[in-house]
Amino acid sequence: MDAIDQIYTKRPYFGRPRITNALNEDYGYIVNHKKVYRLMEIMGIEAVFPKRNLSKPNILNPVHPYLLQGVSIVRPNQVWGVDITYVRMKKEWLYLVAILDWYSRYVVSWELSDSLAVVFCCEALRRALSIAVPDIHNSDQGFHFTSTEYTGILKEHPTIQISMDHKGRCFDNIFVERLWRTIKYEEIYLKEYDSIREAKQSLTEYIEFYNTERRHQALGYKTPEEVFTGKQTVYIS
Repeated sequence: MDAIDQIYTKRPYFGRPRITNALNEDYGYIVNHKKVYRLMEIMGIEAVFPKRNLSKPNILNPVHPYLLQGVSIVRPNQVWGVDITYVRMKKEWLYLVAILDWYSRYVVSWELSDSLAVVFCCEALRRALSIAVPDIHNSDQGFHFTSTEYTGILKEHPTIQISMDHKGRCFDNIFVERLWRTIKYEEIYLKEYDSIREAKQSLTEYIEFYNTERRHQALGYKTPEEVFTGKQTVYIS
């Protein structure tokens, strides 16, 4: 699963046949497409249309309309996006949720969990809303983000508009997808976490670096924090 995660993160448009081929040719595994299909189902990733699907929809929960068609993102806290991804440890997997400000690429809040219970997403959301309040909160239609627990927190802030990706819109949350790629190749794939505590400490250090020191070409070589807060970071040598 770790190798599949690496291939999918690097080439999200790869489907089952190309991932199987990459495992056999590039990673030296002897594996057939049926096993790859089963593992991809467990991981919640789909062929052709790259869409992480760690949280399956709950048909009993209401789905909100997609509000970002044709919208230009021009300032911080205009749109936040949220998503969940896998984090490997030596013997098991963890789940990472992050809330990202689309304009500044700033990670407003994040949380790590050893289960897919909704509570860790709610904790990340409450922490984010203690920092700022967005105009629009965008997510997929997974059960975490359509749950009454999660949407109930959003509805405590009447000014927040709830937006959800339509089925098949695989790049609606592209900024969060890019965040996952960055975190995995610069942090997760370089480490072997022994425990959730070790993973959380290491990710805390990396995300702090990402927010406050890692300059983005798309941001005019400013850091996410500088753009999010409007304050330029002063470095003392």
